[in-house]
Amino acid sequence: MSKITPEALKHLAKLARLELTEAELAMYATQLEIILDSVDKIREVAAGDVKPMSHAVGLTNVFREDVIRPSLDRAEVLSQAPATEANRFRVPRILNED
Repeated sequence: MSKITPEALKHLAKLARLELTEAELAMYATQLEIILDSVDKIREVAAGDVKPMSHAVGLTNVFREDVIRPSLDRAEVLSQAPATEANRFRVPRILNED
């Protein structure tokens, strides 16, 4: 039995502001049926005692600690730049905003 009616699919397309032909509606109806069947299969397998998770394996923080350490001298770095302005790199404007 079809889970999504042609009327429901037309309504969804209208909400998404999509103009679909009858052939496209038929194709998407078939694809949505497959998706809905897949979701139903997952629901059958999902057990109430399994807590929801975003990853299949446990993740730990992989970031390193922030440690202040010496870096390059600003004047030396800026001296290597093609253009500078107000003690910063000068780059070409890409937006027309003031």
